[in-house]
Amino acid sequence: MRYALLMHYAEPAAGELSEEVVAEARRAFDVYAKALDQAGVLRLADVLRSSDATTTVTRRDGGLRVQDGPFAETREALAGVFLIDVPDLDAAIGWAEKCPGTQWGFVEIRPVATAFLDGRWSA
Repeated sequence: MRYALLMHYAEPAAGELSEEVVAEARRAFDVYAKALDQAGVLRLADVLRSSDATTTVTRRDGGLRVQDGPFAETREALAGVFLIDVPDLDAAIGWAEKCPGTQWGFVEIRPVATAFLDGRWSA
């Protein structure tokens, strides 16, 4: 079963984190991603740029609206996603608890309902 591990946490202000802290976080995520990969469960991993790089597209009242920045103002932002393929929710929880992002935010585990793989939709 495929699960998305969605990392959410408060975005630090520019300069709020030292280079040492950022480098340590990168090392921790590198170790985590390699463990997922070596276990054969990792399907993709993306860490997102900060929400100030966001562009939001909506269609309201028949018109297209494109705006810079996130649509909603929230304390926590979606920071990244790991897509894993594991036997069940217990296995997904096991991997989520090892995610470095749980140290400063939370990891939402969401089952994948459908996927577009190899040119077709599948459930």
